[in-house]
Amino acid sequence: MASDQENSQDANAPDDTSEKEITRGITIMKSIIRDRDKAVTYNVNWNADNQLIGSNAAKLASYIGTLVQEEWVAFVAQRRDENFKKVSATNRERASNPTYAYKKGRLGYARLEEKILDETKSDATSLPPHVLWKEARVGKDGTVRDDVQHIYDECETLSQSISTAEDQENRSVLSRALNVPEYPGRVRGKGHGCTPTSLYKNPRRRNPSNQEVMETLQALQAQVLQLQKDNERYRCMEKCSSQLKETSEKASINCQNKFPEGISSCQLYLSSPTYRLVGKGKVHNTSGDLLHHRPLPDGHLKVSVDVVLDKDALLPIPDIVSETTLLRDAIGSFVAWPLDLIFIDDETPTKPASKDKGILRHNESVASQKEVFAQGSQQLSQKIGSRQKNKRDLPVTYLPKKGAFVPRYQISLETLVDSSDMATAGAIRLLDMEEDIFGYSCTETIGKEDLEHIFRHQELGVGVIHTYIRFLYDNFMRGNDQLSNRFRFVSSSLVNKALICREPDSCREYLVKRFMASSTNNLYLWPYNSGCHWLLLAIDPLKEVVYFLNSIDGEWTNYPDMKQLVDTSIKVFRSQRQARVPRTKSSNITWIKVQCPLQRNGIDCGYFVMRFMREIINMNQIEIPITYFDEYKCAHYTRLQLEQIKEELCQYFIEKRLISI
Repeated sequence: MASDQENSQDANAPDDTSEKEITRGITIMKSIIRDRDKAVTYNVNWNADNQLIGSNAAKLASYIGTLVQEEWVAFVAQRRDENFKKVSATNRERASNPTYAYKKGRLGYARLEEKILDETKSDATSLPPHVLWKEARVGKDGTVRDDVQHIYDECETLSQSISTAEDQENRSVLSRALNVPEYPGRVRGKGHGCTPTSLYKNPRRRNPSNQEVMETLQALQAQVLQLQKDNERYRCMEKCSSQLKETSEKASINCQNKFPEGISSCQLYLSSPTYRLVGKGKVHNTSGDLLHHRPLPDGHLKVSVDVVLDKDALLPIPDIVSETTLLRDAIGSFVAWPLDLIFIDDETPTKPASKDKGILRHNESVASQKEVFAQGSQQLSQKIGSRQKNKRDLPVTYLPKKGAFVPRYQISLETLVDSSDMATAGAIRLLDMEEDIFGYSCTETIGKEDLEHIFRHQELGVGVIHTYIRFLYDNFMRGNDQLSNRFRFVSSSLVNKALICREPDSCREYLVKRFMASSTNNLYLWPYNSGCHWLLLAIDPLKEVVYFLNSIDGEWTNYPDMKQLVDTSIKVFRSQRQARVPRTKSSNITWIKVQCPLQRNGIDCGYFVMRFMREIINMNQIEIPITYFDEYKCAHYTRLQLEQIKEELCQYFIEKRLISI
């Protein structure tokens, strides 16, 4: 009885309510095992951020446990650890009431991104994190909460000014908008599997080793020594200038007054180690003029460097801001030059007072285009006769004999120059450059020496290169929507070797602004001067392709400052454009060396660059073949091919009524 009563009590006792651990084994996925026995293969895919996507992504995520049983056992043991349970409980509590709730269930960011790209039929490979973050918080009814939309709008604003790929804090625009830290090993808004290294292609910084610290210290010490040497040299020059001023301040003033007021063409000399002509440019004699926001040293004037004749010549006063010491690195920029080493005629330079379409010039009667050319042509026979007496002025190949090429426009233009005010040194014309050409309105200065460079087949300055760009725009692109929408130009005055070293931020801002102005595929033609050599870059920023055309067969690695500027500008353009349109390709920037014709002397580079631009526009192709265009493929341009470019320039000067008799 006692036993039966005890059993009865046990039977009626309530169930044990103590917590029982729920255990779960490895998911077997029998359907996959059966298909495996039948040799059925499941294809899986990964996106550009190395995340699992596709129709079989969920199956692999569930089945992978059977492939890693030992790791699974270790994983379960780690999750049963008391310390982990405390961390898990804290995180569970924190995630129980999120501010911005995720509403896509098990779909995940990677498959959500795949779904959006499929539905929109986009060619892009990925979406920005803040775009995915917003889409993951859209309800089933398609509504978006105001606070979620506010965060998205703030991300859009931040993305216009911050490049996440170059952010020194490795914080995305989404983390900044949410005002939360970016945790290591993950990217907010991208989901499992995506890391900062895989997304931004730049690993997080680590602490340097002792050896790296020592190497950095040695490099800094070397820089300090070099700065001390430069400072000593600068102080020595300042002392010399000060002594000159103390000797005769009045003499210095009189010396400056010998130069005409305004802008004049000039020749630049150096007196050490030998007295010699080293370059040509324009002297700016303007009251109160500054050089890089600083007063000019006594006994000096501001000079813009156009042509370098001695590639090893040093600047009289090094540019401490850009650390420029060689004259060839100052092409296209301003430097201080001693008064007694600047040579120019005493006559006042031409001051343009009236303006036609493109050219600023004197208030004078202007003949029609046909009359101007006719006046020059009337003197052509006499000019040719005088040339025959002095064959050094005109190569024998081009003497007017039967079957020979005669540079009629060059001879006619030179005749007009000799008979006009342009015959005097310092005379100039201003060529109007419209906003559509370089992205901003400006004027290009053309002096007598620029024309002489063409007549004598000498090295060209930026003024001649830009004038030929204006010719290409007027004769090929103006009125032709296809060409004008396909090809654009980059100003060599705003982006050159000297400015890249001295003002890299302004150079990058100009390039990015130039790239952002286009809405379709464009090829930007940029004549780049490395200091003593012209080469051409053709940049497709949307496809992130840079075509490198160098007439001396050099590599782009020989111009690291230029390459770094182009790469950085394309990356910033990419990050700013992503806010509106997802990128259509990978983040790799492709540089292509085009096997273009090569020059056989040291002065033809400018003429080659002009012909490259003409042929690229004439072919009307965004992509340039590596072996160059079949229609123009050759080992070297002949002198005749270069003379044709010069003839086009001279004809353009005449037809624009630049010179009148």
